[in-house]
Parts: sequence; C-alpha cells; structure tokens
Amino acid sequence: MEARQLTQDEADELGRELDKIRAEVIGDRGTADARYIRRVIAAQRGLEVAGRALLFGASRRWAWWGGAVTLAVAKSLENMEIGHNVMHGQWDWMRDPKIHSTTWEWDNACPADQWKHAHNVLHHTYTNVLGKDRDIGYTILRVNPAQPWHPVYLAQPLYNVLFAALFEFGNAVYDIGDRVETGGDVRAGLAGIGRKFARQAVKDYVAFPLLAGRNARRVAAANFTAGVLRNIWVHTVIFCGHFPGDVQVFPEDVLEGETRGQWYLRQLLGSCDITGGPLLHLMTGNLSHQIEHHLFPDLPSNRYAEIAPRVQEICARYGLPYHADSLVRQVAGHWGRVLRLAFPGGR
Repeated sequence: MEARQLTQDEADELGRELDKIRAEVIGDRGTADARYIRRVIAAQRGLEVAGRALLFGASRRWAWWGGAVTLAVAKSLENMEIGHNVMHGQWDWMRDPKIHSTTWEWDNACPADQWKHAHNVLHHTYTNVLGKDRDIGYTILRVNPAQPWHPVYLAQPLYNVLFAALFEFGNAVYDIGDRVETGGDVRAGLAGIGRKFARQAVKDYVAFPLLAGRNARRVAAANFTAGVLRNIWVHTVIFCGHFPGDVQVFPEDVLEGETRGQWYLRQLLGSCDITGGPLLHLMTGNLSHQIEHHLFPDLPSNRYAEIAPRVQEICARYGLPYHADSLVRQVAGHWGRVLRLAFPGGR
C-alpha cells in the first residue's frame, strides 16, 4: 500500500490524534508498569546467574551449550527490553535511581552516554532522513537506491554477516562518526569506548573464566559465543524494523518547517513492525513494535502492544500504510534489500 499525500490540515489532525494516545498512556502509568520492568530485570538477572552457573560444568557439551545459549538470552534481554528502553527514559517517571536513563550502563561495548546521543538524539530526531540519520546502512551498507553506488557495496552481503556478529562494536563506534563530521572530541570518545570495552573484556574473558578454574578456556569461548549470538539477534531485530518492505527514506529538505504531525508521519512511513506473540515482543525489547516505538520512544515498552491496534486504525483511516509482517518475512525482506542493492540501480 502506497502512502496517500496528506494535506497540512490532515497532518495536523494526525498529530493531535497521536498526541492524545501518548497523553493517555502517560496519565495511566503506574504500579503495574513498574512491577513489569522490575520483574523483567529480576528474570534477566536470574537467567544470567543460571547461564554462568551452567558454564562451571563447561567440560560437558550440554552444559557448555546450555550456558552459552542461556547467557545469550540474558544478554539479549538486557540489551533490548531493559537497557535500550531504560536509556530512552521510558522508566524515568518511577524516580528509581537504579532504573533511570542517567544511571544505567548496559552490557555492551558501546558506552551508554555515546549511544544515547547517537540513537536518542540523532536517529530518533532524523529518522530515515538520508544524510542525517546514520542508521541508514550504518554508513557501510547501501540499503536505499538513493545512496550512490560504489564497487565496495558488491561485498556488502558478506560484510553484513560480519557486522551482525560484531554488532555491539559497530554501535560502539557509531557516535565517533558523528564526532568526526561535526568536529567533536574524537579522542575522548575513543577513550570512553576503550574504558567500556576493557570492563566488558575483564568480566567475560578474565574474571568469570578464572572463577571456572580448569574450565577457564571453555568459559571464555562460551562467553564469546553468547556475545555473538546476542549481536546477531539484535542486528536482526534492528534491521527488520528499518529496512524491509516499502519503508521510505526522505531527503533533508523534509526537515524544513516540519510540524509535529509531519514528524509523526515520517516515523510511520519509515518503520516496520514484526508480528508475533508475547515472547517474541519481549525478546525484541518490544522493537517488534518499531512503528509504535518511533512514534512514542519514551513510553513504557510494555504499552506498545495495546497502542498498536489504535495506530493501525488511524493509518487505515488516513490511507497510510502500516508495515507489519512475520519475523521470517521481515528477515527475508531486509536481506533481499542488502543483496539487491549491492549492485547498481535498484528501486
């Protein structure tokens, strides 16, 4: 379905309708929401303890794989449903210093302060604006025909696999690119990444392996595997939310005089949802509701499922597409785009 061109009055009314949804959720936040995030955090920590405990028996294959996979699930849950959303400020209203955007440091090679600038400020302000949003191909992939083709893109199907496996490190240098372009303090940024990576490396490749005694090497290898599995999952979810289907990319001039309603419209047309059940939504950090997240990045993630039908109804009423499909189809869509746009042309 192609988006109908809205008049200014229609865009303004769209903005008012979506603002109303946001205000209703803000006014309704309370005990149930706080209980939700605290339970998720408790479950994630339990999974991490279980995974690391299993790895003490890493000489047995079942314990090695059981520990690695359990730890990968724990890391994914921490990055997606907890870290990403806490650092968006979704839970700041609780006034709990332990679950606050200003204090949370996630289990990831990317420092929280740099991620919040690159993601919260740049990506969510300039969503899908070519030349402003660095999430469009992460500056290394051609994912839209408007990006000029270069022979290096012929290899992008291969290096996208490597990018997926090392996704946290791609995130770590994400903000550095903006500092280079804008004359920011690159040295301070690199120093912050170095400190964060050192802490992560000591935890996963020194401290916990040493605690395992003669299984130290096996534990270090399992920790590495867990990190790679987490990276691949996060990469998959992020790419499914931004690149498959008919999502639109916009020229920079769209930002000139952009109203609240037009900003909402850009979020609707530049995002995709993944259909599925509660477990899928939890493990994606509710970024399976990528459309709702882009419309309301600071609302509690557990509310996106109840908001989604209302957003879908609004889209139908205004003649706007609501991009949503299964995980398998969305994965096929974003990989199809990566493969096709490795070559010149495209549409």
